[in-house]
Amino acid sequence: MSNIVDPLVGRIAARIRTERERRRWTLAQLADASGVSQAMISRIERGESSPTAVVLGKLSAAFRLSIASLLALAEGAQDEGAQDNSEEAAGVRRRDDATEWQDPGTGYRRRQISGPRFPAEIAEIRLPAGARVPYPAAAFAFVRQVVWVLDGRLTFHDGDAVHELAAGDSIELGEPTERVFANTTDAECRYAVILTRGTQP
Repeated sequence: MSNIVDPLVGRIAARIRTERERRRWTLAQLADASGVSQAMISRIERGESSPTAVVLGKLSAAFRLSIASLLALAEGAQDEGAQDNSEEAAGVRRRDDATEWQDPGTGYRRRQISGPRFPAEIAEIRLPAGARVPYPAAAFAFVRQVVWVLDGRLTFHDGDAVHELAAGDSIELGEPTERVFANTTDAECRYAVILTRGTQP
């Protein structure tokens, strides 16, 4: 695993533990709510295992957060603890300073574009050739979300509907349903996710 990912694994672990404890849930209760084994959750919270995108989707659904929100909260933990300099105060975020998370299961990479104080969450996703990432419906609760394909092609399963999206295409997501982000081509797909929160759970 690259050194750019390692610090984020620890922050994800702390965020999952914080969200669980905030709800006063035991590991067993989170396991029941998410469908992720208690042993796996324990390893993730201790920073011993890097969760896959699918596992993060299940955990975020149990918390009634989007996976983007869960990762943004983890990424924001570092931003909030950092001392502001003139560029940060002006809202400038350099590419080399951005935190990148990589799914150990598929190689999916996610880079947060917006900062923790911005009212919308914007992320850049790089989905490798042949990768397929499914999320449960609950991972999309309480959010409004747009997916905008920047490069390549994305096969997007929105419940029973399947949309083939090319560079420049976008889709505004409606009511929560099971969704799959798939790259059936032999080239990487790059897309942006723009998300705003609706009713607070």
